[in-house]
This record gives sequence, structure tokens and C-alpha cells, in this order.
Amino acid sequence: MGIRLHRSSARRALGAAAVTVSLVIVGASPTTAVPSSVPPHHGNGSLVLVGGGLKEDNTQVFGEIIRRAGGAGHARIGILTAGSVPASQDPDANDPDRCSNSACNGAYYAGLFRRHGAADAQWIPVDLDHLANADSDAVVARINSMSGFFFGGGDQYRYVTSLLHGERHTDSKVLAAIRAKLADGAVVSGSSAGAQIASGPDMVTGGDSYPGLRDGSRPGYFDDPTVLGHLPRGGFGFLRSGLIDTHTGTTGREGRALRLAADTGHDLVYALDEDSALVVDRAGSTRERVRVIGSQGVSVLDLSGAHAGQGPAGWHLHNARYTYLTSGDSYMPRTGTVVAPDKRRPEPTTHEAVPPNTDVFHSPDNPAGTPYSLRGTARALAASTQRTAMATTYENTPRFTVTLTEPRGFRALSADGRTPQTLVDLRLDVDAG
Repeated sequence: MGIRLHRSSARRALGAAAVTVSLVIVGASPTTAVPSSVPPHHGNGSLVLVGGGLKEDNTQVFGEIIRRAGGAGHARIGILTAGSVPASQDPDANDPDRCSNSACNGAYYAGLFRRHGAADAQWIPVDLDHLANADSDAVVARINSMSGFFFGGGDQYRYVTSLLHGERHTDSKVLAAIRAKLADGAVVSGSSAGAQIASGPDMVTGGDSYPGLRDGSRPGYFDDPTVLGHLPRGGFGFLRSGLIDTHTGTTGREGRALRLAADTGHDLVYALDEDSALVVDRAGSTRERVRVIGSQGVSVLDLSGAHAGQGPAGWHLHNARYTYLTSGDSYMPRTGTVVAPDKRRPEPTTHEAVPPNTDVFHSPDNPAGTPYSLRGTARALAASTQRTAMATTYENTPRFTVTLTEPRGFRALSADGRTPQTLVDLRLDVDAG
């Protein structure tokens, strides 16, 4: 029987995918979300959240962060890399060409921001080796001299461990200072784990799509990709209008994002692709607006009208909505309105059925898998005169089928007038069989 989902209030690659870590495993005994003690953000600042894999020459994203921090020659960027392993756990810590730890990653990011025009960019020395610095008045003074902040990749749970106070889940002095700067107009940005940590309640902590669809989610942190984990009290709570996921198309995370949102009662997921950013203005207000920049895009998964449940064959989700935004598009979370000012509707180019897709969530077990698999099927449907397309998971115990349907009101939009890029309001159903 279905249930109705209700609205709930690597150093060389920026934002590398989460890596295996050795951290205390959070118990999985809670069964319901616990409200976070972190206050929602209602301020003048903005967020620039990158899906990982940010290329060094992405002047659009770097330029956006620097512009919002005061502009070239004025921006002062504080770099936080507590999501990385600390130097004490890096066997190459003393080799500047091979190191991949919080200190050397911080220096790397700082150099990139200076190269892109920031007046100053410096590492904020808070990580698992320097936990006391999270409550240091001297470090807070450094925070207060900055006009923008960038959180690097790694593992978002390390940020929880480093910048929040344990079971109380309250801000350290450094995080409180960053939160105050954000409210006063600063920009807070991050990539991969540095974007996910901006989440409110039920922040994802790990897990692959197929086992997540099959088994559901569990509260806690698990050093196991077969477990879809989440923290009920969330991350830093900078963005609360939807869950956040990253590296979406390259690792097929749409499946896990849909299951987590359904399990935890969230209506929206912002599923960020690599080398692309979600720019958020007026976060937490009734006028919150998001915009996409970068080379790929952002999937907005809307479950506000969806029904989920467990049937004889396994889990199902019906009547979700899939929207894919590309650079220049804006979205209003409160109304679901999409604005794509520089795009127009392309004409269908084929009457043929959409090509088969037998690995819709790009399984890690399929060496021949294709990144951006779900997006590929959705765009192929938009390019045809067909109105429905089906794709399946690579795994088959059970096999999940994703059905995409063009309902009334669906729009495909294109910058060149020929190739579908932005997709607005496709119906998405998931069934086990």
C-alpha cells in the first residue's frame, strides 16, 4: 500500500567524491528525524554550491564566488577543508606533489582563488588535527576579516565532527561566525562534501543508488556504500528548501536521492552535477531563488505529489517530477516556477522509440556503464515524438524500472533551438519487478 508524501518544514579535482574514512559510526537506532538545533538562514548573503569535479579553469563558477565576495581585487576568501583527511593521516603529507590532506588542499584552493582574482585567500586551520581551533577567538577574528568562504570536498561527516558540537549539534565559534557573516551579506560556497554540508535535516552521508532503492535509508554514518545513510539533524542548515546531493550524473545518485527524500518526507532534492553550481539567493525566505551555472546542470526532484510504498516485488515511487536545469536557468522553490530566459523549445527530431537503457543509475558494478544515464534517457525522450520512455537498473534482484512520461505542461528547452537541454516537469515513476 502506498503512502502520501507530505511537505517537511583528491587534491587535483575540486570537490572530489567522498572517500573511505575511518570515523566513529553513528548508531542507527533513531527511526524519525530529529529537528536540528541549527537555525535556518534568513539573511542577505548567498550560497554557491558545486556538485564536485570543479575544473580549475571554470571562470564562471570561480568568478561568481569572487564577485559575490566583493569582486576581483577585493574578495577575501576563507578556505575550509576539514572534510579532507588531516595531515596526520596522510602518508604523503611531506610531499607537496603528492599530498592530499586538509592543509595542502587548503593551500591549493587558496592558490586557485588568488589566480582567479581574489585579493586574498587563506586556509582556515580547522580540521581533525586542530579541533580546538573551531572555538578559537583568534581563528574567529580571521573569519571576521573575510568576505566569502569556500568549503572543500572529502567527507561531509568530518565537517560535522570538526565544526559542530557533538550530540548537541550546536555551532562552534567558527561556524557561528561564518553563519553571522552569511547573514550580513557574505557568500558561502562549497564543492562536493563542502556543498552537501550546507544541508538541513537528513543530510545524506553515503550509499549507492541500487542498494538504497532496494533496502531504504538508515539514520547514521556508515563506512559502507551499500547503506544509504543520513543524519537526521543534518549539516549546517544553510539551505533547507530541499535535500542536497552531489556528483549526481557521474555516479547515478538520482536513485538514492529519490529514496532518501521519500523515506524522510522531503518534497525537493537538488541533485548537483559536477563542474556546475546552484546559486542561492535569500535562502530560507519566501523569496528564495536558485540559479544554475556551469558546464552541466542540476536535477530538481519534486516529490510533493508523489506516493511511495512497498509492494510484493519491492519499493515503488509514483508521480514524482524530474526537472533538469542548465546554465542560466532559475527556479523558485516556493512555487516550482522555472525561468529559462535564453532558451526556446526545440522541435522533435525523431519518431523512433527512445533507445533502451539497462543501467539507469550508472551502477558501480557495470564497467560499461554510462555517466549521466538518466539524463540521457530524459533528453532522448524530449527529442522524440514519443511521450513515454522506460529504463531499468543494471541489478535485477529485484530490477527497478524507471518510467519517464511527458505530462501536460512538460517543456523541453534549448539554447540552440535544436538539442533539448533544460527539461521541465517530466513525470518519474519507479517500480520493482
